[in-house]
Amino acid sequence: MRTLLFLLRKEFRQIFRDKGVLRIIIIAPIIQLLVLPRAADYEIKNINIAVVDYDHSRVSEQLVNKILSSHYFKLAGYDQDYKKSYDLIERDKADIVLQIPSGFERNLIRDNKQDLFVAVNAINGTKANIGSAYLNTIIMDFNNEIRMKWMPPLRINPMPTIDIATSNWYNPNMVYAVFMVPGILVLLLTMIGGNLSAFNIVKEREIGTIEQINVTPIKKHIFIIGKLVPFIIMGLVVFTIGLGVAALVYGIIPAGSLALLYFFAVIYLFTLVGFGLLISTYSETQQQAQSLTFFFIIIFNLMSGLFTPIDSMPHWAQIITRFIPLSYFIDVMRMIVLKGSHFHDVLYHCLVLFGMGLVLNGWAVLNYRKTS
Repeated sequence: MRTLLFLLRKEFRQIFRDKGVLRIIIIAPIIQLLVLPRAADYEIKNINIAVVDYDHSRVSEQLVNKILSSHYFKLAGYDQDYKKSYDLIERDKADIVLQIPSGFERNLIRDNKQDLFVAVNAINGTKANIGSAYLNTIIMDFNNEIRMKWMPPLRINPMPTIDIATSNWYNPNMVYAVFMVPGILVLLLTMIGGNLSAFNIVKEREIGTIEQINVTPIKKHIFIIGKLVPFIIMGLVVFTIGLGVAALVYGIIPAGSLALLYFFAVIYLFTLVGFGLLISTYSETQQQAQSLTFFFIIIFNLMSGLFTPIDSMPHWAQIITRFIPLSYFIDVMRMIVLKGSHFHDVLYHCLVLFGMGLVLNGWAVLNYRKTS
């Protein structure tokens, strides 16, 4: 026990001797939580639309006004020449071209139907799909409005209708930052658990202190525990700062138990620090450790379910996500913070993540080459 306390004291002194680490622990989480949730907003807005109106009627004007008043679209051009509007797409000035044909209002009144032409810039597939879906919805809504306005009540066949009342649970105002902040907070812990710990052992190897430790009677598992605990404590400090920023800036107060949240954070850090230490035992230089960590962290971030739903991924990718610790903690963060889930709801995640931690830390102990 005295040996472990000595190692912990040494580790904390070594960590806090580097002022850059203190900046990462305190300043970086605040900046990232202030910037990333606002920047990583996947709600599609400001879609540039060019309108080619060959009709110039009252109805066509009403349709254009309805589209622009939705706040999803910005008018990029209003011409009578389709080639000019199409040129806006080629120059990336417009995302969608809506062509209203001549006789639009007359044909609606006489024939009760009229086709519209829509050209969509599909280079950005997500923006194209969502933008065209928004436009179709607005046009259909406009179609229903004029149908109810123009057709006499007697001509409308009495048909049963279904009214839908929508209630948004857990995020009533559909604020995207509320969905993103818990996941981004997990990314901050990943920086501490993965990046910083990966440099630890290899840094001691480069500066020569590892040889002094190797000739001592310290057991390998005690040595790894001494490396493990400081980063778990630092991670919890970052986690606390992140929860404070989430509450003060975004008004996000965990709906579930704080104790359960910290308990799972400890398990997650246990796993990620073990992963970082394992990389450190395999690396000969800090540059190697940085390259390996960057490779895995990028994969963890992209396939964790933070930016894209895991259910939308191919089956082989969904299998890979089962071995990514980040995906479990992001899921649990949203369950506890937004839904108020209890321990039995996250028990499976706890067991899987703890099992990963045992494997990674045990692997790090076995792979640490100690010579005495």
